Amino acid sequence: MQEFWLLIKYLFLGLFQGITEPIPISSSGHLVILQSLMNLELEGLEFLVLVNFGSLIAVLVIYYDDIIRLLKNSVGYLISKDDRQKDDFEFVLYLLIGTVPAGVLGLLFKDFFEQLEYVETVAVALIITGIALWIIRNIRGSKGEGMLTWKDAVIVGLAQAVALIPGISRSGATIVAAMLLGMKQQTALRFSFLLYIPVSLGTMLLSVDELLADDLSTLWLPYLFAFIASVFASYFSLKWFMNIMERGNLKYFAFYCFIVGGLVLFFL
Repeated sequence: MQEFWLLIKYLFLGLFQGITEPIPISSSGHLVILQSLMNLELEGLEFLVLVNFGSLIAVLVIYYDDIIRLLKNSVGYLISKDDRQKDDFEFVLYLLIGTVPAGVLGLLFKDFFEQLEYVETVAVALIITGIALWIIRNIRGSKGEGMLTWKDAVIVGLAQAVALIPGISRSGATIVAAMLLGMKQQTALRFSFLLYIPVSLGTMLLSVDELLADDLSTLWLPYLFAFIASVFASYFSLKWFMNIMERGNLKYFAFYCFIVGGLVLFFL
């Protein structure tokens, strides 16, 4: 019976992370809150890395056609210098530039960000996320993929670095920054989630040694359940969020962040 409830617990955690990862409410912050509510502790990075990899797979599946087009045209532009492929080449270049801030700050200040994993920090960060989402609720940009600049990439990358703070949503921070820079909603969404790919892959690669060093012999089945749950939950959550973005209903996520942040401050 104990093993059964362990499976249920990790299945729930995988679903929870998968649902919250794509939408702008901070999956890392919610996991901190959940651990406090359930009085549990997830030791080490292997679980978080695993479920985030599940979210990455979902993103790769949804944006598969875009990824193949961008890679194909980028290589084609390097070979032939065909101007018709230049926009895609520059888009990939901007994604690489946007990855640098979070990568550098994550490596240099990893211990500092881990020390911020308290419910009080998460509550304040959620309220800040809500304010940012509220500010852009009615913005409709005009910049498409062919109109981006390296400055746009740096600013969105810095926003992604800010999201290393638990409670600051990665997707929320990058989408807010992109829309404040004048990007169209779909361009902002695509740039945000394609920017998630190199960050997630980098985290996986940097965590390989720790994953191999940990003894997962007793948890491989619960982790497998959590991983599968994360893949499916992330897929449907991102699809749902894409529809929300089309309708411009980000204010509801702002309300949610205000409510959850306020409740956590008062009751936890």
